[in-house]
Amino acid sequence: MSIDAPDQGTTQNAAGTAPAAPTPTGPATTWSALRPLVLRLHFYAGLLIAPLILVAAVSGLLYSLSFQAEKFLYRHELTAPVTGPSLPLETQVDAAREAVPDATVTAVWPSYEEGATTRVLMSAPGVAEDRSLAVFVDPYTAGIRGELVSYGSSGALPLRTWLDELHRDLHLGDVGRHYSELAAGWLWVVALGGLLLWTGRRRRSKRALLLPERGAEGRRRILSWHGSVGLWAVTGLVLLSATGLTWSRYAGENIGAVKDQLGGATPAVSAALEPGAGGDGGHEGHGSGHGTAHQGADVGIDRAVAAARASGVDGRIAVTLPADGKGYVVKETDTQYPVHLDSVAVDPADGRVVDELRFDDYPLLAKLTRFGIDAHMGVLFGLPNQLALAALMVALILLVVWGYRMWWLRRPTKERRLSAGRPMPRGAWRKAPVTVLLPLAAATALVGWFLPLLGISLLVFLACDIALGALSKARTRSMT
Repeated sequence: MSIDAPDQGTTQNAAGTAPAAPTPTGPATTWSALRPLVLRLHFYAGLLIAPLILVAAVSGLLYSLSFQAEKFLYRHELTAPVTGPSLPLETQVDAAREAVPDATVTAVWPSYEEGATTRVLMSAPGVAEDRSLAVFVDPYTAGIRGELVSYGSSGALPLRTWLDELHRDLHLGDVGRHYSELAAGWLWVVALGGLLLWTGRRRRSKRALLLPERGAEGRRRILSWHGSVGLWAVTGLVLLSATGLTWSRYAGENIGAVKDQLGGATPAVSAALEPGAGGDGGHEGHGSGHGTAHQGADVGIDRAVAAARASGVDGRIAVTLPADGKGYVVKETDTQYPVHLDSVAVDPADGRVVDELRFDDYPLLAKLTRFGIDAHMGVLFGLPNQLALAALMVALILLVVWGYRMWWLRRPTKERRLSAGRPMPRGAWRKAPVTVLLPLAAATALVGWFLPLLGISLLVFLACDIALGALSKARTRSMT
């Protein structure tokens, strides 16, 4: 993505600026007519939206590194020395209840490998509704290793939660979400626009398309790095933009509605029990934090997990405790490819599996959505995914910095000190065929409606550009 004024293939003068582009004399093609429009859009979007994209890139870089940072920072809570066989889950859950007697257990993440603690999630006074108090229990001794606030289905701990909110809304709530929606909405526009501009340039060899130009100096050298790095990063940037929009406030609602209409909604296992199920007697169940606690017979969490494992739900799992009229829900949570996300519902009265959902049965669109979101969050392939995200964010940061550097080199130094630079001259787009302009205008209007903040900001850009054009004409007339 470039915020540089366009390069028309001219050489630089001693001041680091480029002379005006020569007027084309050959026959106009569709691309030659549309290129100035793409250049102007790339220039203004880079100049005005690049700061938001830069903030998203820096916070995204920090978030991608937070997974490994959490393992180090919270290693005492997350790990325990192996001192013998694991105790029953019920014993571990009871230890967490004794440690925090005024809290209610909602879910349990059993230890999934040797040396890992069991995480007991609780709703507790002073903890926000969208978060849980995580009590980390030594599975071998039932000792309490620590307590931390946990967020989301991925179990983000305080560090990752703070960075996630910084990336999503700058800790400003709904108002801050406008920043991330603008950044995600424009990222794919400037990335694809930059791709068209870079691949459409005349060059002596194919190597100059893929790799920085050897021997280039000054602004030309920066442009070479900007274009070649952008070419390698463009696919990842577009995918990040698309998946990021699914979380946005306005565009996300439209994306969700379209996905539902296409039958791509993510299914969920049904934990509802038949009327009268649950029986009498037994010990009282434990609430899930959503509704009244389960009353009646309860086979216990160990038998519920055993029933789930007998049905093929095993490995890294999360267990949601039953509420009134609902059973246990046992879900696989291994998102590394190949994913293991099967789930079952278990009747607490007799340990019978009452419903099951296999990831293989998800609609294709739901699977693709899951893959995209998990890749955006850095959990699809684990550490390789996180390193790839970090590299992509570094590339995006460099692209923005290089863009500003080129803009600075091309800034006017004599005419007007406060000028934003010289974008492509107006009017060349009028040479494009109507058969191209009309579909382009219709597609732009559709995208602007589907991505409201993108559409509104685009109208603002157009209004500013028209105003600057009128001001320029008025100044020219006053000088003649």
